[in-house]
Amino acid sequence: MLWHGAVSVLAQRRHCRQLHQAKQLKTRLGILLHKPELGHEAESFSTSENSSEEALEWKKSFDHLLKSRNGVATFHAFLKTEFSEENLEFWLACEEFKKSRSKTKLSSKAHRIFKEFVQNEAPKEVNIDHETREITRKNLTAATSSCFDAAQAKTRTLMEKDSYPRFLKSTSYQDLTEQITSHSTSKRLHT
Repeated sequence: MLWHGAVSVLAQRRHCRQLHQAKQLKTRLGILLHKPELGHEAESFSTSENSSEEALEWKKSFDHLLKSRNGVATFHAFLKTEFSEENLEFWLACEEFKKSRSKTKLSSKAHRIFKEFVQNEAPKEVNIDHETREITRKNLTAATSSCFDAAQAKTRTLMEKDSYPRFLKSTSYQDLTEQITSHSTSKRLHT
């Protein structure tokens, strides 16, 4: 009896936390529409025609989303609500890593990324299979800009097939696209 009560309390707390996080996400998405500056996570995102079209482009493909700074920031906020932001953070770290030109810094950056995202029990461990993890570990012995390619591809596929469809179906994204559509409609009616 006591066990069931404890499980019930934990379930209620988890549900409340999820509701709170959903509200936070909705607020963040609302901010994207109305606030000109968002700090380091995103550039300005107003309801201008260009940004509205940009947000609607996100549902065309995962690539469209990843090519948009606002899209990445919005998707990151969504992933935080699912406690899976490490996938996107790893993908972004790999993209930044590929731009490294200094051979001396390449190895240290590669080891830092590996420790943060790839190794077992990493602080932000990404969900990849053992074989990919081992390939990546071996690639570190002679770090090149492509040493994370296999792990990055697995993580991208996971986001595209799993998180991205949920993002598009999320209430937050649906509300965002409704607001954009409503704003565009009312703008056309007033002009």
